[in-house]
Amino acid sequence: MQFDEMIQIQERRISKDDPVFIIGEAGVNHNGDPDLAAKLVDVACEAGVDAVKFQMFKTEDLILHNVEKAPYQKEVTDTKQTQFEMLKKLELEKETFSKLKSYCEQKGILFLCTPCDQNSLEVLDSLGVPAFKIAATDVTNIQFLRQVAAKKKPIILSAGMCYLEEIKTALRAICPINQRVILLQCTANYPLDDREVNLNVMDTLRREFDILIGYSDHARGIGAAPYAVAKGARVIEKHFTIDKNLPGPDHRASVTPEELKALVAEVRRVETFLGSGVKMPTYSEQFTRRSLQKCLVAKKAIEEGEVFSEDNLTAKRTNGKGISALYFDEVVGRRAEHRYLPDEIIQ
Repeated sequence: MQFDEMIQIQERRISKDDPVFIIGEAGVNHNGDPDLAAKLVDVACEAGVDAVKFQMFKTEDLILHNVEKAPYQKEVTDTKQTQFEMLKKLELEKETFSKLKSYCEQKGILFLCTPCDQNSLEVLDSLGVPAFKIAATDVTNIQFLRQVAAKKKPIILSAGMCYLEEIKTALRAICPINQRVILLQCTANYPLDDREVNLNVMDTLRREFDILIGYSDHARGIGAAPYAVAKGARVIEKHFTIDKNLPGPDHRASVTPEELKALVAEVRRVETFLGSGVKMPTYSEQFTRRSLQKCLVAKKAIEEGEVFSEDNLTAKRTNGKGISALYFDEVVGRRAEHRYLPDEIIQ
């Protein structure tokens, strides 16, 4: 399998040579309220993320009526309520998503949305959503993966809750149809214990698959995302909320507006730290180098015609004048062309 090394989502390029693509995951933190959803767009814009992402689903197409909530959902929502009942209150209509997309365009931020079922996929495609994020819950949903791949739009695939062989199977299903795929390491707990982050999985995924790698972060606070950038993540995703104390399944595991802004700043700082990868003195180091690196000087008086040797040469700081001590072996054995006094710079 081979996937594209550069993926374009509207004006944004994603590759190993481009800035990290940061997604603010609004998810269902709008609590079913279109006005709150719009406020989340405002927060994402203020934080400076590249894209804000929501989730679209028809509850009847997503889940059976009697399915229990996930353990983390039980901790933060009404335990008497089924998962179906909880999700039904978090649906948004097509018209709302259309308005959100238009609002994002006005604000100059990319609108993304996860389709959680085929009908939602068709709606989002008709709205012109430029790429599809696929949740970890659908990595093993081969039929759906092929349906998404057939839209020929970039795919961001979250690899939470999965064995490596399941990811292989998913990518084998997608690759013949669509090679514009980014694979995100993810651990699907909300919030995530630090011991379960496992950023080294990114190295495993990179070895196993010829594909762009990213990270979907559920760790507390700014979390592991900046470290994932240092590990080579080209896409970062982070849940955010207006208020962690709001009712709903994901608020407590999300970052605040202030934390989201700090996360973006820290990711950009890490990118600055990483630099170009070319090993050479920086502009500022050129001046330091002149002051601190050593050149060859006479260890004692050297007569004209005398052979340079370990006994009569040494290295000292000379403010960059003379022959670098790096070339000691090339100077030893040559004859002095004139007399040198002690500490005189060898020319």
